[in-house]
Amino acid sequence: MPLCRFLCTAILACLPLLASAQALTISAAASLTDAFKEIAALFEAAHPGAKLRLNFAASGVLLQQIEQGAPVDVFASADQATMDRAAQAGRIDPASRRDFAANSLVLVAPVQDGPAIGALAELRQPGIRRIAIGKPGTVPVGRYTRQALAHAGLWESLQPRLVQADSVRQALDYVSRGEVEAGFVYRTDAMLMAGKVRILLTAGGHDPVTYPVAVVSDSKAASQARDFVDFLLQPPARQVLARYGFGQP
Repeated sequence: MPLCRFLCTAILACLPLLASAQALTISAAASLTDAFKEIAALFEAAHPGAKLRLNFAASGVLLQQIEQGAPVDVFASADQATMDRAAQAGRIDPASRRDFAANSLVLVAPVQDGPAIGALAELRQPGIRRIAIGKPGTVPVGRYTRQALAHAGLWESLQPRLVQADSVRQALDYVSRGEVEAGFVYRTDAMLMAGKVRILLTAGGHDPVTYPVAVVSDSKAASQARDFVDFLLQPPARQVLARYGFGQP
């Protein structure tokens, strides 16, 4: 085979590998869905040849996927506890970990025929039969909710009324469709459905809602993954996050 033809054949054979090397899988908390879709487009525009695959779910579910061998390059969690577990299990590069956003926990109700509540204690009134929360075991918003209700002395008494959701977005859907009288979600999620849900109050008594991100230790594209982590702290990404209601960590 002539040398030129051999080289051309070798280059063509390598192209799929080069393309796949540029593809990054980003596993991010469900509450980041809308903001990260925009940020991904900005990142790809700023890094020619880069391609991002976005995977959204509850943070605990995402960590389970990583632990089961899912090919993930970057993990963005809605709480520190889940990222701490990832670090303790050796699933992330601890040197790459950064906090990049903040949020707040709010109680919401349907716009149509939703109850008027001014304090968490009012959740005990007879008309509040169902309250949507994230599953505390896998959904960070559920853990924040449990902390807030426990701090108010309501966690045990409200157990029969709690409807557990697989993600903050599912909890939001329950409220927006009027399937529950109230629910706990992030302020950023409530903002996305301002026409269907209204914020009743901002809950306190829980850990700060901050979002960490890190490169997954098994990433096959660690350099590009670090580029994405760094990009989240730069003005273009910060502006998108702010527009969706996320604060500085």
